[in-house]
Amino acid sequence: MTKTLSLLIMMLAACGVMAKLPALSDEAKAKAAETAAKNAHGDKVAAYQLCKSMDKVAAGYQASAKKAGKDLKPATDTPACADPGPFVYTPPGAAAAPATQTAAAPAAAPAPAAKK
Repeated sequence: MTKTLSLLIMMLAACGVMAKLPALSDEAKAKAAETAAKNAHGDKVAAYQLCKSMDKVAAGYQASAKKAGKDLKPATDTPACADPGPFVYTPPGAAAAPATQTAAAPAAAPAPAAKK
């Protein structure tokens, strides 16, 4: 029984070692960052569309209540709907690359070729 138990423990330990995944490549990390940015922008677009539809429903309700002669309470002040605009993604490394090039010492201009 102890041999079987120790064999089972060794097999489980071996499976744990084999299940380790390799580290993500730089391309995979960049793709994941872009996907996260797209998802965040999609959430902003969805919130904007929801805000616009709520404004439309509230305006319709107020108009129909006014026609029916109902007494309305003043509307609650809410922030205006903010349009997120089109999706634009700038990779984090792309913005830093030009800044490091300007900080470095300028390269010497090549000497003009001598004419023969």
